[in-house]
Amino acid sequence: MSRIVARRPVLRISVGEGERRAPDALAVEEPLEIRVGGAPLAVTMRTPGHDVELATGFLVSEGVISRGDEVHSAIHCGGPGTGGQENTYNVLDVTLAPGVAPPRPEVTRNLYTTSSCGVCGKASIEAIETVSSFDVAADETVVDAALLTRLPDALRAQQAVFEQTGGLHAAGLFDAATGEAIVVREDVGRHNAVDKVIGRAALDGRLPLGGTVLQVSGRASFELVQKAVMAGIPVLSAVSAPSSLAVELAASAGLALVGFVRGSSMNVYAGASRILRTAPSPRHPSTV
Repeated sequence: MSRIVARRPVLRISVGEGERRAPDALAVEEPLEIRVGGAPLAVTMRTPGHDVELATGFLVSEGVISRGDEVHSAIHCGGPGTGGQENTYNVLDVTLAPGVAPPRPEVTRNLYTTSSCGVCGKASIEAIETVSSFDVAADETVVDAALLTRLPDALRAQQAVFEQTGGLHAAGLFDAATGEAIVVREDVGRHNAVDKVIGRAALDGRLPLGGTVLQVSGRASFELVQKAVMAGIPVLSAVSAPSSLAVELAASAGLALVGFVRGSSMNVYAGASRILRTAPSPRHPSTV
């Protein structure tokens, strides 16, 4: 059994045609406890794989670190009740580089993050508004609207696990000038997929992520906008709707927020000056 995809028997029913039992592919969902220096920080429900990227991106999003080299090492270790002997691969202990301050007390989650909500259990709503190390508003990135229309398909083309299960979100980091994919990740949680993308970029020494577009497969929540700002990403594009708070944060941070990117159309909710538009062709007067 894969740690990413599991197979389970299901009853397939076709109304008017009968039923049959057959195996079905499911996206695996398991908890990951993130520790820093041996101290528990958060638990998130995620698709196993790219856990170091996930933890690194999470630490960037929470303002604990701003560069990948501020992570010295990360190791999977035994979970609670195992005496540290059994490696469940569901506990990741991150060691920060010398001189990097440990997470502030307000960063610690009181509960856990689910696959649908990455801010559940935060100590207070004020703690959600983390201050970024990067000035997105000062970034001069612009992107062609025609390029943005191609990104949902480019993202979908790299969703290998979604192709098997139909049950994963995806996030992709793309070059704003060429549309080239830099990194694409899938996860049961949209926020986890974004953290994995940001974590990979951080570990590759790319932060801040000026000149890029973050394309996501679902809606654009406040949290996804926050993660983009924390990583210095100037453009966030989604195939679905943003929330009102997401639009407010994007506008105040100077980030372009685009939603409902479908076919040749899109809605620009913030940062319209970053979106290059081609003037429509003039209509010829009717000769009738």
